[in-house]
Amino acid sequence: MLPDFILLGISDWFNASYIFQWVVDNASYLLVFILMAVESSFIPFPSEVVVPPAAYLAYTKGDMNIFMVVLVATAGAIVGALVNYYLSVWIGRPIVYKFADSRFGHALLINPAKVEKAEKYFDKHGAISTFIGRLIPAVRQLISIPAGLARMNIGVFVIFTALGALVWNMILGGMGYWLGHMVPQAQLFSTIEHYNSYLTWAGLGLGALILLFIIWQFIKPRKSTADTSL
Repeated sequence: MLPDFILLGISDWFNASYIFQWVVDNASYLLVFILMAVESSFIPFPSEVVVPPAAYLAYTKGDMNIFMVVLVATAGAIVGALVNYYLSVWIGRPIVYKFADSRFGHALLINPAKVEKAEKYFDKHGAISTFIGRLIPAVRQLISIPAGLARMNIGVFVIFTALGALVWNMILGGMGYWLGHMVPQAQLFSTIEHYNSYLTWAGLGLGALILLFIIWQFIKPRKSTADTSL
């Protein structure tokens, strides 16, 4: 089963409908785990072609259990996120520090001390960013990279990654299971694509609100020392 998928042509890898149908034809817990690990790593891969069809089959055929689909998908997401995290620690972090200590880095007002300060900030405030980032399209796979660069506490990273991935997979799994009693299999892909567009816009909206909040935190007036002493 797996070798056939690995040997797909490049065009097939980027053909969502082809992958979707392949998942429907070969769905298993192991496949869900592997593909969600891939989706959560640095390799671009859409989670909507994995969890919803597996959940749909859990309803229509009963070969799989919806709760197990969500849990296995979440476990795969954690593994993929850890790949990004450790690659950032082992490869990305040394590169960032080398750049910060270079002449060009200094010309841009970057130095190792500032990078270290940014690391400490993310380690302190990155938990909620890691959780919310798992719900935002295009950020979902990338949020593990700054966590690794900052050497965020691995236990905290895993917990909040798991929580964010669990929420996202519950949404996708619930959608697939719900469509099981409404849509014939031939129309499943187009229907999921339709609903996924709403999820994408919701995620982008959430990301925009978070970005505005962060900007506001930087530009809002600070209380003076005199004000705080009153």
